Amino acid sequence: MAEEYDLVILGAGTGGYVAAIRAAQHGLKVAVVEKEKLGGTCLHKGCIPSKALLRSAEVYSTAKRSDEFGVLTGDVSLDFAKVQKRKDSIVEQLHRGVQHLMKKGKIDVFEGMGRILGPSIFSPTPGTISVEMKNGDENMMLIPQNVIVATGSAPRTLPGLEVDGNLVLTSDEALQLETLPSSMLIVGGGVIGIEWASMLNDFGVEVTVIEYGSRILPTEDQDISKEAAKILKKKGINIVTDAKVLAESIEKGESVSIKAEIAGNEEVFTADKLLVSVGRAANVKDIGLENTDIVVENGVINVNEFYQTKESHIYAIGDVIGGLQLAHVASHEGIIAVDHIARKQPDPINYDTVAKCIYSHPEMASVGVTEEEAKKRGHQVKIGTFPFKAIGKALVFGETDGFVKIIVDADNDDVLGVHMIGPHVTDMISEAALAKVLDAAHFEIAHTIHPHPTLSEVIGEAALAVDGIAIHS
Repeated sequence: MAEEYDLVILGAGTGGYVAAIRAAQHGLKVAVVEKEKLGGTCLHKGCIPSKALLRSAEVYSTAKRSDEFGVLTGDVSLDFAKVQKRKDSIVEQLHRGVQHLMKKGKIDVFEGMGRILGPSIFSPTPGTISVEMKNGDENMMLIPQNVIVATGSAPRTLPGLEVDGNLVLTSDEALQLETLPSSMLIVGGGVIGIEWASMLNDFGVEVTVIEYGSRILPTEDQDISKEAAKILKKKGINIVTDAKVLAESIEKGESVSIKAEIAGNEEVFTADKLLVSVGRAANVKDIGLENTDIVVENGVINVNEFYQTKESHIYAIGDVIGGLQLAHVASHEGIIAVDHIARKQPDPINYDTVAKCIYSHPEMASVGVTEEEAKKRGHQVKIGTFPFKAIGKALVFGETDGFVKIIVDADNDDVLGVHMIGPHVTDMISEAALAKVLDAAHFEIAHTIHPHPTLSEVIGEAALAVDGIAIHS
């Protein structure tokens, strides 16, 4: 059985379903193929469920110190089953929302494994999609004019460190824990590892993070990374850096133990469970790329600024092309790809204007380049920093750790990067992202009147600090 479409999208995660909606808005006949559930990793195994758990952890942690606010709650306890039920309810509500959007856009959804076929009787060029239907029905053949590959990514593992779903987990399995362990080893101190470390610590779990590099959060500005390590250690998280995990040394029983090489010596780490958090790998296998001229390099698909592959009618977006593996990035890449298909002449993304967020406690957020990267690019820089402890709303809120750092080009006053660590910074970073989009100077941020008392005042003060004229320092 064969169906013709203007566009078929492989993968209905955030990038895929947003691209489908955009295509429907352009009047294209669209189908999406999804082997699991609409919404993909972000909705079911990533952004949403993990942030729901992080919110419960934050509330629990706050409740335990509510007497600081004059609120006496007595003994505070945790019902983790209810925490998980709340998470699942949020995911299901949003899942129904995506299903509604597909129906509203008259977008056909095929549940099954999609693969790109080579030239055939259906098409003289690669791109026909064979769908192995999830329900066991006869395979569908979809004949599109254009294809978008949005198959996302999956957690990486370390060679020799086999994930068993019981003692050794990735974030996928950790999200389904029925009970909390008393202790957890986390291999990898990147964004996902630190979010899990923060969450589990707030839930009362003893956490050790083992990081191969010299610092946690190696892609963040060094000052942010240093401050994060200081705050997380103060919360009781054990952070071990410059540590090479020896996967072959793993031992399993009632608990799990593993050795790591540190400064030439081997040290043993033991916990109830071990979480492997060493990044994500693009899903490029078993989707038919070998039937095309599409180039896969370093595990990701090569594309141009409009997300065209070497097969000009086949596009790829999101985690599968590497770069910033973020849901909001995938969405906008999908919009640009579809607009290009519809010949709307979209502007390519300037990735220096994309905000990045870390939802640990404390939160972190950034846009633009780090101080180190700015200097590597040849910029002479001016720096302004301002602490939350000098902001009235932060004191009222009860969260005074952290600061905002603004990096400015000394020659023309353009904002090069903004880096934040502290309360609710993931909700405040969009002001800095807008400043980047508009090529704003730091003094334009400083001249923006930030309402008082708000946490956002810290941004205005940091902008003033670039010129040494912060008011409350």
